[in-house]
Amino acid sequence: MSGAVGPPDFESYVAARRVALRRTAYLLTGDWDRAEDVVQDALARLFVHWRRAQRAGSVDAYCRRAVVNAFLSEGRRPWRRERSTDHLPEQEHVDPSGSSDDRDVLRRALAELGPSQRAIVVLRYWDDLSVEETAAVLGTSTGNVKSQASRGLAHLRDVLGAVEVDHD
Repeated sequence: MSGAVGPPDFESYVAARRVALRRTAYLLTGDWDRAEDVVQDALARLFVHWRRAQRAGSVDAYCRRAVVNAFLSEGRRPWRRERSTDHLPEQEHVDPSGSSDDRDVLRRALAELGPSQRAIVVLRYWDDLSVEETAAVLGTSTGNVKSQASRGLAHLRDVLGAVEVDHD
């Protein structure tokens, strides 16, 4: 975001949190390019409402909610579901952390969850939010978070339990 005209604290926040937000968005979308779009949408909303988010006392909570909302609304836009191209990209973005096979297995397992259930699992277990914080981000009840997290984890255990994962 260099060269952006905005409050210095906004620019510092983006510099400090962009990578973590992008990883969360990747777990939601399963695609690095879509994750970048989701984060850009969320940061644009955060920029517009920066002072309000600061006054509320939790910029992280506001931004996480914006990321999840951008992800959920992206799936509702028909023009976002299909992408035409004349050629395939030469190579996919490479994430330097962990085994690519393990990441691919987890990404595919997460993709089998519904969007809101995936958001709950990612916020609870990747972003390490409490049940209450997750419910606040998603604007839902704690009971819904608990039940959807439980169902989502059960599904992931079923899928991942059937796959032998290398932990070297």
